[in-house]
Amino acid sequence: MYKLDEKDITPVQSRPRLALTLGDPAGIGPEVILKALADPEVSKSCDLTVVGSRSLLVEIYTKLKLAKNSQPLANPEELSIFDVPLDKHIQDEILIGTGNAASGAASFAYMETAIAQTLADQFDGIVTGPIAKSAWKAAGYNYPGQTELLAEKSGAKRVGMLFVARSPHTNWTLCTLLACTHVPLSQVPKVLTPQLMTEKLDLLVECLEKDFGLQRARIAIAGLNPHSGEQGQLGHEEQDWLIPWIEQERKNRPNLQLDGPVPPDTMWVKPGQAWYGNIDPSAAISSGDATRSPWRALALTTTLSTSPLRVNPSQAADAYLALYHDQGLIPVKLMAFDRAVNTSIGLPFIRTSPDHGTAFDIAGKGIADARSMKAAILLAAELVSQRRKVKL
Repeated sequence: MYKLDEKDITPVQSRPRLALTLGDPAGIGPEVILKALADPEVSKSCDLTVVGSRSLLVEIYTKLKLAKNSQPLANPEELSIFDVPLDKHIQDEILIGTGNAASGAASFAYMETAIAQTLADQFDGIVTGPIAKSAWKAAGYNYPGQTELLAEKSGAKRVGMLFVARSPHTNWTLCTLLACTHVPLSQVPKVLTPQLMTEKLDLLVECLEKDFGLQRARIAIAGLNPHSGEQGQLGHEEQDWLIPWIEQERKNRPNLQLDGPVPPDTMWVKPGQAWYGNIDPSAAISSGDATRSPWRALALTTTLSTSPLRVNPSQAADAYLALYHDQGLIPVKLMAFDRAVNTSIGLPFIRTSPDHGTAFDIAGKGIADARSMKAAILLAAELVSQRRKVKL
């Protein structure tokens, strides 16, 4: 979780101004927002305005209160809300737990409003609730995701999906950029080119300098094939262009340390060790694990006690450049599913989002985990503050 020290909390009048979209109102977005905004740490970090339908948020709040949810909820009456009215027939067709054209139209309207207001300098950045791409498509909006809409509306020519998470065990920060995102696996070798890789590396370096204050970063770059091609025995892309590209980039960027191409199956060992640190096996196993599966508890105890993780986080890279979606997101979600943050880089403003979907199956039940939403808000506030320092 992202924690701001008291000394980093700026006066109210200069705190980061963030728009927070509801996401798909039929999903868990409204619930995790109400839970996140009940946390005093969040309210201290920034000035938040919820962009969505006030009446829907009140309706969901009432439903959750009646469900006797044990977790605190922010009262919508006490929140700053930029009300986005919906046509009555659209609002009447929104059903909690069911994504459809109506909920897609609503979430699209919230995003358009937040983007327009941010470009008009009403906000410094946007934190987006999760949306369903299928619901957008049902509503007639054919975008692969929110990132593409943000890029189009803001005029950004180069954008990237950077996933950021801070370890609760060591406080080490994992940063993973995807070279290509929502691309079928069969198309990945065709999409990847030296030009695309240079564009993504440019974005990553700019982000590390501007948003994280890293001027001489170490970046690990994954190979595409098993064992990074095994010198052409298991694939030719590394030999044909990836290795020459990395060698040229080392010459072009002498202030950086570029590692790679790192075999994909070993690239995530050091990040995993940096993430977990020297974990006490007894602390790593909850009573719930033992109750649900004694064999799982035994396996975890055996693994952690015989193979302690003793790598210093400093041995890990500052950022990781994965070549395709699952190569980067499987390890990120394995380590940090409940606290990773999707950060859009290359936009003229900060944009973050929790790294999970709408979870229609649990919407309205009061059991959604708000930690990723809290992390998204706190990271957005931190990045806005960092950009302000850079401009001074």
